[in-house]
Amino acid sequence: MSIMDFSGKKILVIGAGISGRAASMALARHGGAVILNDKKDIDCTEEPWPALQRAGVKFVFGSQENSLLDGVDIVVPSPVISPEIPIMKEALSRRLPVWSEVETACRVTDADILGVTGTNGKTTTTTLLGEIMKASGRQTVVGGNIGIGLSEQAADLPKEAVVVAELSSFQLEFTQTMKAKAAVVLNITPDHLDRHHTMEAYAEAKKRIFRNQDGDDTAVLNYDDPLVRAMAPDMTGRVVWFSTQGEVPVGAFYQDGQLILRMDGQDTLICREDELHLFGKHNIQNCLAASLLAYAAGVPLDVISGVLKSFRGVEHRLEKVRTIHGVTYYNDSKGTNTDASIKALEAFSGHLVLIAGGYDKMTPLDEFMKLAAEKVDTLILIGAAADRFEQEAKKAGVKDIRRAGYSMERAIMMARKIAKAPQAVLLSPACSSFDMYDNFEQRGRVFKGIVNAI
Repeated sequence: MSIMDFSGKKILVIGAGISGRAASMALARHGGAVILNDKKDIDCTEEPWPALQRAGVKFVFGSQENSLLDGVDIVVPSPVISPEIPIMKEALSRRLPVWSEVETACRVTDADILGVTGTNGKTTTTTLLGEIMKASGRQTVVGGNIGIGLSEQAADLPKEAVVVAELSSFQLEFTQTMKAKAAVVLNITPDHLDRHHTMEAYAEAKKRIFRNQDGDDTAVLNYDDPLVRAMAPDMTGRVVWFSTQGEVPVGAFYQDGQLILRMDGQDTLICREDELHLFGKHNIQNCLAASLLAYAAGVPLDVISGVLKSFRGVEHRLEKVRTIHGVTYYNDSKGTNTDASIKALEAFSGHLVLIAGGYDKMTPLDEFMKLAAEKVDTLILIGAAADRFEQEAKKAGVKDIRRAGYSMERAIMMARKIAKAPQAVLLSPACSSFDMYDNFEQRGRVFKGIVNAI
């Protein structure tokens, strides 16, 4: 797709967070008459607001009336904006074109797009893939759901460049023309059902990452996940698989401590598990997925292998913080749902002091607590979810359960008194952070700050 000129188009961007600001800047620079709206009243005296104003973006903050839609050609909601709020319902009833910020990015770039989605593992896979693409020598930008607005990053990149995009279900919901050179769905487990309402709708939003692919494009699917495997018949690109549980017809798999690429009937060693700095089977899945995406983008296998061996992971994902008197503390604040925290628990042989809890997404806890009963010596609960978590933990047979209220410091001090080598202390909340923190990053930084101050 060629880069669009938005001259003469009136565009309403809803939500003034990172994505909304990025979309506003990109659209204004490409000729659009952009109105950026947020229900919150925002002080516009300091950056980044003056830069947006200089680009011609108009602000309507502190209110959100349906009259904002009058005369508008395109509506761009930020990912956090629910399609069920009044102004979005009105936009849809008026049949106005609704684009995600990712759709905006596709309209202002000529670069190839490599897309990563799934319930868990997106950020690690995206970051790793970005490092591989940079090592290949190709001009690379990394963005999307990874904290950097994609449309401003991707704007005006040439065809020779590549955009590595982490894409959430919220971001994919309103994509129309996005065509990924290669894309992956890593896994599908219950999450964001307050937004999508059903697992079917959630999976369909994820599957949009493959929309518009053709025979020259690649769809990477997790063979071990039944919901992802079931997507294969609907693919219009070439399907390749990854698995940690057995061989695949074509793609990449893990076997006997080795990561193996299978293409054109030939098996080639990517690297050995003991050469990776990442640990846990879920991270092997992430490595296999990133390898297949990079290979589909033309990166030589030796470049892929070299980056896999040097990559040391992502902040807040099973991040080793510090060892104190033989007890190692791990920050897995990105464990914002039970499936992510299950993967974290599976990476350890046992003897854990686990800090869990936070804003409760009300997802089922049976599987998580069953594994906790096997792996966790002491469960320390924080935040709003503590009551339900304690009830379910007792049902599952977790024997030592303690409460730290709404204090991360109290939880860590409890863990410090309890934990003895060879135990480890793991923060993996299985919850969102919004009852105590702005986001999981802040929660993780607070955890690390307290541990490092001991």
